[in-house]
Amino acid sequence: MKKTAAWLAVYAMEQLGIKFTFGIPGVHNTELYDELNNSQSVTPVLVTHEGGAAFMADGVSRAAGDTIGALAIVPAAGFTHAASGIGEAFLDGIPMLIFSGGIRTDTGKRYQLHEIDQMELAKPLTKAAFRVLRHEDVVPTIFEAYRIATGGEPGPVLIEIPVNLQLFPGEVGELPRWQAQPVQQAPERAVIRRAADMLLGAQKTGLFVGWGARAATDELVAIAELLQAPVSTTLQGLSTFPGDHPLHAGFGFSPSAVPAARNAFKDCDAMLAVGTHFGEIPTGSFSAVVPRNLVHVDINPDVFDANYPGAVNIAGDAKATLAALLAELKARGPRAANTELRAQIARDKRAYREEWYAHDSKGRVNPARFFDELRRQMPDDAVTVLDDGNHTFLTAELFPIHPGGRLLTPTDFNAMGYAVPAAIGAKLAQPDMEVFAIVGDGCFMMTCMEIVTAAANRLGVIYFVFHDGELSQIAQAQQIPYNRKPCTVLAGPNIEGIALATGAAYVAMPDEKAIAGAISEARRIAAGGRPVIVDVAIDYSKRTAFTSGTAKSTFKRFPLSQRVRFAGRALMRKVTG
Repeated sequence: MKKTAAWLAVYAMEQLGIKFTFGIPGVHNTELYDELNNSQSVTPVLVTHEGGAAFMADGVSRAAGDTIGALAIVPAAGFTHAASGIGEAFLDGIPMLIFSGGIRTDTGKRYQLHEIDQMELAKPLTKAAFRVLRHEDVVPTIFEAYRIATGGEPGPVLIEIPVNLQLFPGEVGELPRWQAQPVQQAPERAVIRRAADMLLGAQKTGLFVGWGARAATDELVAIAELLQAPVSTTLQGLSTFPGDHPLHAGFGFSPSAVPAARNAFKDCDAMLAVGTHFGEIPTGSFSAVVPRNLVHVDINPDVFDANYPGAVNIAGDAKATLAALLAELKARGPRAANTELRAQIARDKRAYREEWYAHDSKGRVNPARFFDELRRQMPDDAVTVLDDGNHTFLTAELFPIHPGGRLLTPTDFNAMGYAVPAAIGAKLAQPDMEVFAIVGDGCFMMTCMEIVTAAANRLGVIYFVFHDGELSQIAQAQQIPYNRKPCTVLAGPNIEGIALATGAAYVAMPDEKAIAGAISEARRIAAGGRPVIVDVAIDYSKRTAFTSGTAKSTFKRFPLSQRVRFAGRALMRKVTG
């Protein structure tokens, strides 16, 4: 039989259970969009910018669990516009399929529209890239791309389909059907025994968990309780372990962590780390002290010994590995309950909260009061979406993610502008859950026009815009050594005007008295299928533990001569103004 590559691509998407594509039609993919329009199970979503499309696809992959996000973009400019979102997915381990048109391969002509080698562009940003040259290869290539995108440490994969293959039918044989991949097997019993010996032989074991352990929450809770071990998470892994569990200590455990985590991990002589790379952010600019007795579990063996040497490295699926480890630990018997550890964590969390409550926000919104009311009103299974900035670390320190909740945030690529479109993808993936984003005004301005997409699709997403008029995370980092804030003070924006322009509702939160009412009103409007922008007059005058700790840790790592130079300049500028 004869089929176009556009028809074949949509057939493959349907086989894989892809529910949405994101992008903008152009001359190299109009045929694909026509076939998508015919599909009963794949919905093409028009965006305002391909960068937003990639973040939406990322949001689908992180929030859904049963499908992955996909792009349908034009080559060249479409790919480069989407590159930030593709790069975020690549470094954060998020599966994504990128369906791109390609220039004609049947004319022999050069200097065609959009003619650029996307295979080279894609190399540093994707796990793999394919250019399909025959109709019969379309479906097998897409299936292979999906296997790569979802296998091992997940990531994005590009499939480029030349426009002539999309437009003109070609001969294909019997169409293959998708066969799901086998479930990961547990590692060898011997290595599990070695890990158990090390963890049980320690005086005090700590658990450090990341995004890669998100499917193994039940096993993590059971292991933590059995070992009586404190638990900290990476930024991306904030929803991997319940934030209301008495052994949950906080985000990170370095000098940049909150007191509860710093104190809980201070005397650990062994650690179980699962699904984490030990990257720069969760280790407080690599200032974390990791015990020699480190059991490191990750699906990607390349991460082992990169920053901290492991005593026992286990390459494998987190859930299968932890299930085997839990069975081994149970066979050895539990430790006695460590009531003092739990009491210490609770005391430290309470004291840190009181410190924030005691801070004078001078008429603006105190972050701790905002987050406590948000936690009180939002259901446990709500989806929280963050961007990159000071608000990210405030959320990490002050907003516990409860069981059933999800948290989406850019981490290693650290792309500003993530939250607005990613929340749209999350809402499409989880229409029955409440989805809200917390985003700084600088990040918000990068992609706020994608709220047009939310309004067009009647998506009740709430955007809490922390509006302080600065790129505050960097402004705070500038203020200490430079005593000035070059290019981090924002001109605007008019948040209410943006709401009017995009079709969103506008709710003001000018002070602490308005917190409860504004959150309640935003939830009421969003329940009706309309996006809402809440203009939060946030107080950023108190620094997070992360900001203060990382500034100190980074400074300490400078050579002595440079520390003297930086300190002298800072002192001189403070004196002279």
